[in-house]
Formats: sequence, structure tokens, C-alpha cells
Amino acid sequence: MTPAEIRILLVDDHAIVRHGYRTLLEKQPDMEVVGEAVDAADAYARYQEAGPDVVIMDFAAWSKWD
Repeated sequence: MTPAEIRILLVDDHAIVRHGYRTLLEKQPDMEVVGEAVDAADAYARYQEAGPDVVIMDFAAWSKWD
């Protein structure tokens, strides 16, 4: 990993969507997917673990936080 890499956390309740984003993003030389989550609670835990620079989140995944 180089210091210029953008560390990304993907959050979506659909595995196929996360897989698609990961496939596209990992083709970029300056981006690294550091984690995936299925909902807001999972995202919060993964965020604390991985410390990403950017979170790409499906809004529906956040709205399930009840």
C-alpha cells in the first residue's frame, strides 16, 4: 500500500452490488477496498476496524438502523 491510496469501505445489503463496486474500484491503482458491510451497524464496526478514507453506502442500508 502506498500513502496515496484511497481506502474505501463498501456498505450495501446486496452482495452482488458490493462485489461489483469492489471489482471496479480495485482496478484503480490508487484505491483499495478495506472492508465491506451489510448494514449500518456492521458498517460502524468495520469503520472502526479499518479506518477508511471514504465510505460508499447504499442509503437503504443506513435506513435499517433502528
